[in-house]
Amino acid sequence: MANVRTIDIRSDTVTQPTQEMREAMLSAEVGDDVYGEDPTVNRLQAIAAEMFGKEDALFVPTGTMGNLISILAHCQERGSEVLLGNNSHIYIYEQGGIAQLGGVVPRPLRNLPDGTFDLEELKYLYNTGTDLHRTKSAVVATENTICGKVLPLEFMAQLKKVANELNIPVHLDGARMFNAVTALDIEPTELTKHVDSLNVCLSKGLCAPVGSIIAGKKDFITRAKRLRKVLGGGMRQSGVLASPGIIALTKMSKRLQHDHNKAKKFGKALLELRPDVFKLNLDEIQTNMVLFGVDPANFLKNTSNANAVKEFCARMKKPTSDCPVSVELLAYDERNARAVFHNDVSDEDFDLIIIKLHHVLKE
Repeated sequence: MANVRTIDIRSDTVTQPTQEMREAMLSAEVGDDVYGEDPTVNRLQAIAAEMFGKEDALFVPTGTMGNLISILAHCQERGSEVLLGNNSHIYIYEQGGIAQLGGVVPRPLRNLPDGTFDLEELKYLYNTGTDLHRTKSAVVATENTICGKVLPLEFMAQLKKVANELNIPVHLDGARMFNAVTALDIEPTELTKHVDSLNVCLSKGLCAPVGSIIAGKKDFITRAKRLRKVLGGGMRQSGVLASPGIIALTKMSKRLQHDHNKAKKFGKALLELRPDVFKLNLDEIQTNMVLFGVDPANFLKNTSNANAVKEFCARMKKPTSDCPVSVELLAYDERNARAVFHNDVSDEDFDLIIIKLHHVLKE
């Protein structure tokens, strides 16, 4: 079908680099980063360290590698333990790399509905290592945002206080940390001061084509750089990739409220159109991500056994002659679909999404 408009809201990782980023990549000053001689990478790392209030920072190819490096840098003995949420990205979506490659044992804490976890449970599960039969807790990891939810600053402060009492560091998987910063209307350091290390993705919502930044104390980054090398993350003239990362941090991080507004507007549209079909809580739309259920009894009246979420996503994706628009959503699980708004969704695109939604519901 000709002239189909495709709008991809599966994730904020699908963004295209901006024109400014493409021009920066073309003209980037480069050197050998394994030797620490790439001036653009060095500049990106210096900007990140200052922005996050940390002593040093390191550019890595991916967020998964950034988390893996960070956990291994904290867990210097095989058989060490990381305490982390049972819904966290590190625990569920990174292939258990900390165990596969580092011999680190994940010890899950039950994530509460708001994304936090019980700090009393953390204290209870903490292992000192004095019992030779048990693992030794070496680090606690949290995620902010998690599934689009923003962890309160009060929780972050209390977590750091408890971790200090237990004498273990706090690592932040801050893949979408700037969404949390935007939602809380704070400077990044107001959040990062409560953690010892952090990992921030430059390609989730910030439009860089690749890369993440980890930050922490100088000795932590020294260990991290060595780990990056053994994991295959040592890159040479990587200023070409770091240059859009600078723009991601300094410019694109400041426009995220637009995405948050579209997400809230989309959630309201779902409930206004068919509150009997779509199941969501508007108060839980805190950033650019919307998770919503699709009621099979009301959406698929004659096929109640079908997966309503997958069917809804399929119909939104399929263009028709009277509505040549393809909207790609993610069937997040059997109960929920996901829509994530980002820089590549214009106001016109948003209007087309709502038109497509009307069309699918009319069907």
